[in-house]
Amino acid sequence: MGKIYSGKGDEGKTDLPGGVRTPKDDLRLEVCGALDELQSALGLARAQGLPQPLEKILLEVQRHLCIVAAEVSGAEVVGRGLAPIGPKHVQALESWIDEYTSRGALGSGFILLGGCVGAAHLDFARAVCRRVERRLVSLLRESPQAVFPPVMAYLNRLSDLLFVLARVANAETGRGEAEFRPC
Repeated sequence: MGKIYSGKGDEGKTDLPGGVRTPKDDLRLEVCGALDELQSALGLARAQGLPQPLEKILLEVQRHLCIVAAEVSGAEVVGRGLAPIGPKHVQALESWIDEYTSRGALGSGFILLGGCVGAAHLDFARAVCRRVERRLVSLLRESPQAVFPPVMAYLNRLSDLLFVLARVANAETGRGEAEFRPC
């Protein structure tokens, strides 16, 4: 196996697909970095022993996020046999949201985030997902063709799904939600 390091990034640039040298603070790389953080946060949530159906959903989401990162970095997604994120991916998230909210996963008031460890990690992942959205908005303002249009809708629904799954994790562990009360 070769070395993991090359030293080519020591001066603050890296290669995008196609060999384009790019500053490491380029908006594309900012979005990719935030996506990497989101992937890590989802991995932490999965490591908490969430119920199997939730873990399966998170694995599927992680696979989708790999496609999003490839799109953002400028890699050829379609030519590699990968389906770009599209309406069917957004619909899958909506189906999961509808399924779990119909089971009564949401309370009626504002809550303080956290609860069981798995829910806390899902809440953190949701916050990171919102950061990805904000960074992607900045990128799209600069480069409107950076990703296929459904990616923004996907990320928006994903943050909703992560909120719902955190509530499910708390409910399934018997951990109640702490309600917000003004001081």
